[in-house]
Amino acid sequence: MKLRDIMTKDVIAVSPDTTIFDAAQIMKDKNIGSLPICTENMDVQGIITDRDIVLRVVCAGKDPKQVKCREVMTQNVVVGKTDMEVESALNLMGDVQVRRLPVVENGKLVGFVAIGDMAVNNRFNRATEEALTEISTPSQPRM
Repeated sequence: MKLRDIMTKDVIAVSPDTTIFDAAQIMKDKNIGSLPICTENMDVQGIITDRDIVLRVVCAGKDPKQVKCREVMTQNVVVGKTDMEVESALNLMGDVQVRRLPVVENGKLVGFVAIGDMAVNNRFNRATEEALTEISTPSQPRM
């Protein structure tokens, strides 16, 4: 099974110049925990999670209405490709310790997968379990 078969296709992305306040509002309204940061052409520039907002903005005493996503997003984002096997994506997610993976085709964002998307498919239980174990192992924060 390929990522194209399980990915969320209606991906919401924001620009690097979106304020953290607006990004957080979108996350709340759409009940999502992360947002890809993309150019107008859907080139992935970064990703921001609800945890990033808490640690890099709120706990740092910064004003979410003044801080732009580009200032606190994780850059050099690891991505999957639409033709990537789900098990390969799970291995990648475990190796780099991420729970969410933007999916690209021809370099453009076309989808998004979360480890939870894979956990609901019994076929990937073992691989999902292994990836979660690797993700849950403490590591150094990435910026």
